[in-house]
Amino acid sequence: MLNQTLKNEIKRFRHYLHQIPELGFQEIKTQAFIKSELLKLSFEVEEVAETGLIALKRGKENQAIAFRADMDALAVHEKTNVDFISTHEGRMHACGHDGHMSILLGFASYISNLQLKKDIVLIFQPAEEGPGGAKIIIQDGYLQKYHVEKIFGLHVYPEIPEGKIGLTDGVLMGQAGEFDITIHAISCHGAMPQNGVDGIYVASQLIQTYQSIISRNVNPIESGVVTIGKIRGGEARNVIASKIHLNGTVRAFNGEIYDLIKKRMEVINKGIENMFNIQVEMVFRDLYPPLVNDHHFYLLMKKILKEEEIIKLKPIMISEDFSYYLQTVPGYFLMLGSRNEELGYTYPLHSCHFNFDDKILYRGVELYIQICEELNVF
Repeated sequence: MLNQTLKNEIKRFRHYLHQIPELGFQEIKTQAFIKSELLKLSFEVEEVAETGLIALKRGKENQAIAFRADMDALAVHEKTNVDFISTHEGRMHACGHDGHMSILLGFASYISNLQLKKDIVLIFQPAEEGPGGAKIIIQDGYLQKYHVEKIFGLHVYPEIPEGKIGLTDGVLMGQAGEFDITIHAISCHGAMPQNGVDGIYVASQLIQTYQSIISRNVNPIESGVVTIGKIRGGEARNVIASKIHLNGTVRAFNGEIYDLIKKRMEVINKGIENMFNIQVEMVFRDLYPPLVNDHHFYLLMKKILKEEEIIKLKPIMISEDFSYYLQTVPGYFLMLGSRNEELGYTYPLHSCHFNFDDKILYRGVELYIQICEELNVF
């Protein structure tokens, strides 16, 4: 379906973008490169959400189908040995967004000379890793402006093999939130703990009690996660710590379970305060809602793909702000297998060693072409 010239272009896109990773809302070089490539292809291009882009290829009707790629990188020191390694110290495309952008640019190249029956909108979105660019694009009215009726996206996924496509009928990813907690205890000499309140001990009680939420408050057939990923506190080995900082995340597939976890955390905080006569201060931020794929487009994907290509996925607890698009218009988000044990492409997303074979990107472009053909866009 793709000629060698286009495959070489997709490879060029990926290798260049991989070398210039930028964090969310800092994608200046990335935006400039993508804009330059799209203008060469005669797309109408608009800058959105600070460092994002929307590209339009007009068809006979102004009803549009959209495809989205995320742009941002992670604060990770790359430890691959590729010859196109990151040139930005402490920044890496460790979640495959360089691949997603390259797929969309390759797709743009493919359709650039086609006559379309409907508009095609390409969304290059910043800050998926946080704080989130999708919501801004939606709130600023760009889906309505470009008459977007349906939207598609994908993610490279090293948990399934190359050549396989991961699908779900309904929920694919969980709802996410994050919290920062400060325990205000009472410092004293470590040899006389009765004169203070030990913040480290209080923190240990808080963490253990949080873990009872999932095991004792959530229905066993439902799922949820409460993770404390970072603790900071204490000044010296012989001083009772007065202030402890905890940072963590909450995940759930079901919005009601997510809300239950939040409420139970608040109740536990109050109980800990009363038990130790100290203050527990919590700031909770709701992040992305669950990503729920449309049933109609699940059936469409099953029709497009060969049976041996498909892997039916169970929901996964990572989160994606593509979920906001799916709350606004129907669409589908699929997982593009990248695991290749022979070549050593087995490291997980966000690993400093994460990498994949460029050839999986060709299949990504072909998927978008197949979707358009099935929807009679060209």
